[in-house]
Amino acid sequence: MSEVLVLNFTYEALNVTSFQRAVKLIFSGKAELVHGRERVISSPTFEMRMPSIIRMLYYIRRPIQRVALTKKNILIRDDHTCQYCGLHGDKLMTVDHIVPKSKGGPSTWENLVCACMRCNNRKNNRAPGDANMVLVRKPRQPKYIPWIQIKRNTLPGEWCKFLFLYNVSIEERIEA
Repeated sequence: MSEVLVLNFTYEALNVTSFQRAVKLIFSGKAELVHGRERVISSPTFEMRMPSIIRMLYYIRRPIQRVALTKKNILIRDDHTCQYCGLHGDKLMTVDHIVPKSKGGPSTWENLVCACMRCNNRKNNRAPGDANMVLVRKPRQPKYIPWIQIKRNTLPGEWCKFLFLYNVSIEERIEA
């Protein structure tokens, strides 16, 4: 594995970088090694453990980023669960406009929900009240998005104590 976790000066996770970039940051005096792997990198004049976690030696300010309104993010927000009947499924879900587009409904976080094909077809081109359907939960815009994209099942064990925010359920992220 050649990915290295980069921490801000305050030990909060910034991003994941390549091994080569991490070594450059350490040698340029911009970062320090926090945790190294068992494997050792050596040259005729220098030897160090292969970095797994590095920390920047100065604070990097990150601007607040809004969560992008995409089909994938709507499905993640609703945990791939139909907001009308509660059915859970990854492949059978669609995104539904609560107030249909044809009736002036906007494409916003508050007007889009995850719906199964059956409920989406049943609702058809009507508002939920007109179709005798009730939303399980009122949709809201998430206020949190992680900066770091980590592939499933590839998280090294030593990273866990620095990535505690990623163990929070989607519901708690929306409330934050």
